[in-house]
Amino acid sequence: MPTSKVLVIVPFPMSSDDVASRAAQRDSVRLDSGVELAYVPVRVAPGSYDSYADYALADVGIVDAGLDAQRLGYDAVCVDTMSDSGVAALRSLLEIPVVGTARAAYCLALELGERFGVLAMWSVWFPMYKKIVTEQGLADRCVAMRAPEIQPDNRKLLAGREAEVLPHLLESAKRCVDEDGAEVIVLGSTTMHTAHAYLRAHLNVPVVNPGPASYRFAQMSMELGLAHSRRAYRGPRQSPAETIRLMADAVGRRDP
Repeated sequence: MPTSKVLVIVPFPMSSDDVASRAAQRDSVRLDSGVELAYVPVRVAPGSYDSYADYALADVGIVDAGLDAQRLGYDAVCVDTMSDSGVAALRSLLEIPVVGTARAAYCLALELGERFGVLAMWSVWFPMYKKIVTEQGLADRCVAMRAPEIQPDNRKLLAGREAEVLPHLLESAKRCVDEDGAEVIVLGSTTMHTAHAYLRAHLNVPVVNPGPASYRFAQMSMELGLAHSRRAYRGPRQSPAETIRLMADAVGRRDP
């Protein structure tokens, strides 16, 4: 079977060990043997995804990381963040499928129930979710956003903190279900993927792990020969690629 290559854009500059922690997401999903995932970190990123100013910088970094995906022989792109940063811009620049992790997760949630809740580490991320559900017309389907207010570690994830963090995540998830009426829980970050098995075992509703959901959407798009509509994502009359590269190069040359 020919290999299909998927570029998974990691939304922070990272060491190979930290990238491996995120790449462990692939162990929780069944993909065809011919699907190859390549995890590539961005060169440019905000320190965290805490504000609309951070989202703007994230867009630049993720577009920079994905600009050459098609030329380099990738068959699809997944953006490994629930902010879906850069997704719309990359769709306007590439012909191959570009999968937004939040979009994939919410679509899957609505195949499993009528109403979903987003479980986060802390409420600082809530505007990020509100932005996407509003853009996608899903605000009435997202009935809950809850978090135990534990500061996340975007690189080490939950390593060494499982005993402390997991019970608090479970408590917040149960409140989404019991108090808010959520029928499906969506993890609010790909950095939370190590909590998925625990939450799935302790909740009586489906729990969507967003990163693996995006990989399945990418595989499905490739198998069906589908990509985004040019009516929805028109290409630019003048490509911004050179400008974006110059911006990323300038940031990369700065002293730490």
